Amino acid sequence: MDSENVITANPIEEVDPMSEEKLKSILEAILFAASEPISLEQFQDALPRVGKRDIQNGLAALSDDYQELGRSFHLTEIANGYQICTRPEYSEWIQKFYTRQVRVTLSPSALETLAIVAYKQPVTRADVAAIRGVNSDSVLNSLLEKGLVRIAGRKAGRSLLFSTTDEFLQQFGLKDASDLPSLDEIDELLDTPNGSDPAQNLLPDVMEEVAEQ
Repeated sequence: MDSENVITANPIEEVDPMSEEKLKSILEAILFAASEPISLEQFQDALPRVGKRDIQNGLAALSDDYQELGRSFHLTEIANGYQICTRPEYSEWIQKFYTRQVRVTLSPSALETLAIVAYKQPVTRADVAAIRGVNSDSVLNSLLEKGLVRIAGRKAGRSLLFSTTDEFLQQFGLKDASDLPSLDEIDELLDTPNGSDPAQNLLPDVMEEVAEQ
């Protein structure tokens, strides 16, 4: 074979690893564009060539940047994901900006039922009714429609089991179920028969904030 006719292919150029600054910028762009918390898996879907550890390090560095710069927002872990949120000290001005709250409002009975599901999950309809002392089917159906409660399976293949959702975590500003207020508070609520009015005062403050007055 004539060597003059042989075409020598150029070696494939190696792609330089993504710099920390570029990775932070990409993560920040995704966070600002999203309207809900972003999980590590979702970040990896957008960045398939970046490892989970690098993404976590990038998010931590981004959080440190916000802290050092004293920005009015911070990066927080919430509802099994990451989200950029305004710092609490600016809530007064945000409340003045919005004419009304956009968070879910709940009646006392719905709030009580939601608290029972949150602390005793997974629970059946019968479990909730036994604790409250009243039929709670309509309340549970309402919580399902609002996306705060989901069907988590069946107990022994029969009764439906209910648990809270990521939407519940997001609405109440919780990273995960371990961030719920102490069980001592909810135990006082559950020990009050028939969900009477005094029990409403024992609900965790984080839930009372969205209770319908």
